[in-house]
Amino acid sequence: MKVLHFYRTYYPDTFGGVEQVIRQMVVGTARIGVDAEVLTLTRDKQNFELEFEGHKVHRVPLNFEVASTGFSFSAFRKFSQLAQQADLIHYHFPWPFMDLAHFCARIKKPSIVTYHSDIVRQKHLLKLYQPLKYLFLNDVDRIVATSPNYLATSSILERYKAKTEVITYGLDKEIYPAPEPARLDYWREKVGSNFFLFVGMLRYYKGLHVLLEAAAGTQIPVVIIGQGPVEQELKRQAKRLRLSNVHFLGALPETDKVALLTLCYALAFPSHLRSEAFGISLLEGAMFGKPMISTEIGTGTTYINIDQDTGLVVPPDDANAFRMAMQYLIEHPQKAAEMGRRAFLRYEALFTADRMSKNYVRLYQEVLAKSAINPSLVGCE
Repeated sequence: MKVLHFYRTYYPDTFGGVEQVIRQMVVGTARIGVDAEVLTLTRDKQNFELEFEGHKVHRVPLNFEVASTGFSFSAFRKFSQLAQQADLIHYHFPWPFMDLAHFCARIKKPSIVTYHSDIVRQKHLLKLYQPLKYLFLNDVDRIVATSPNYLATSSILERYKAKTEVITYGLDKEIYPAPEPARLDYWREKVGSNFFLFVGMLRYYKGLHVLLEAAAGTQIPVVIIGQGPVEQELKRQAKRLRLSNVHFLGALPETDKVALLTLCYALAFPSHLRSEAFGISLLEGAMFGKPMISTEIGTGTTYINIDQDTGLVVPPDDANAFRMAMQYLIEHPQKAAEMGRRAFLRYEALFTADRMSKNYVRLYQEVLAKSAINPSLVGCE
């Protein structure tokens, strides 16, 4: 079975949550017989064909962006060529250019779409995009929601409930490098081992301004891994608040991220808007057996982190509540350790890459079986 994944960004250009999920899907399904490839856009001027962890990554030049949506003139032809060779197309939503490419390439191959998130911020452009979005979601064979919470709270997914199912994200800890003693010693010397850790892109919906406010007036160490559009704004806020207990480390290699995940006391995940549909770094915290603090935004974050069980869940955009949650975990180390243990058990039960991969292979087989019954669904004109 040959599957083509199509998304706007991927390794080695970017290392965000969706890219991590696609990586885990490709590597995990390969272990059970799927030949998966990825088509993506790149700012790189060369190296358009890459091999990454045993699978092909096809890259086409990014020509321009509108409201964070990348466009590529050469993607249309490349997508059509690769789709002809694939048995099934696996789309990753949202990316309006992908919807356009789907119709321009006149794709008739069996297809599914993983619905990673509603479009939340670009409300005016969303009105223009909406007809194309509905045409695209109508045309694909199946839709995957990433948590029961998101399926229950998305008005878009409600329209497609009959052809939508839930397959949660999953991670394989074996893909992550083992923590190196030298890096553990290095970071222990730099930031200690009693800190709250945030990992992720520094974007508007991550609620990091709330985390900084929560850290103000305390001695609780906070470590932030990542870079992004609001980085300088956050650093100015930290300077204004005189936060000597907050450390911005920028983007780090995987070996350093693993070392810090191993050392940290707990995971801080202050995302306050629905653009945060799941929270891969929150799931990484569970995989490393850490208690978590997240907010209730009606998405998959609260499917990973269960209040008073695997961590604490507080109202969004509430610095005082977030501060109190951090102080509670610090003051109750035994309860925090128990929460971390239960977080790991929940990860093992629900969020492994093996479980996710088997569910996707089952879905691929169902969609392909249906297309075999109805040959009009097969082909790429």
